[in-house]
Amino acid sequence: MTIVVTDQGFGPDTWDGGYTPLGEAANDAAALDVPSDADPDQIPLNADIIRVDFPSFADGRGFTIARMLRLRGYRGRLRAKGHVISDQYAMARRSGFDEVEISQALAARQPEDQWQFRSDWQSHDYQARLRGASNH
Repeated sequence: MTIVVTDQGFGPDTWDGGYTPLGEAANDAAALDVPSDADPDQIPLNADIIRVDFPSFADGRGFTIARMLRLRGYRGRLRAKGHVISDQYAMARRSGFDEVEISQALAARQPEDQWQFRSDWQSHDYQARLRGASNH
């Protein structure tokens, strides 16, 4: 069982429709599973949910995929899956992800409060800090 992290904290996975691997996807797939080495320009934008794999917390290609999908106009649900750690949650949200799917083992090592500490991702980025410093 997996846990889905949003700005509200931990929750159950509410998507029960399954996923189609990107290489097998037709243009009408409702949900896509995208590997970290996918070309963002080759990902169809009409799926209800796109789940991008993070094979390692040190592999940031998924952040680029999310950003490029949003810049191309994707408005559906965008989920990071795999080895995303709580320290990366704010970056995941800033790059365009709506949520992060983690294992129960990771949730046990990094409890909900560690993720929620980073959930105010819009106020605590370096640009907001710079704007605040320039107002003094």
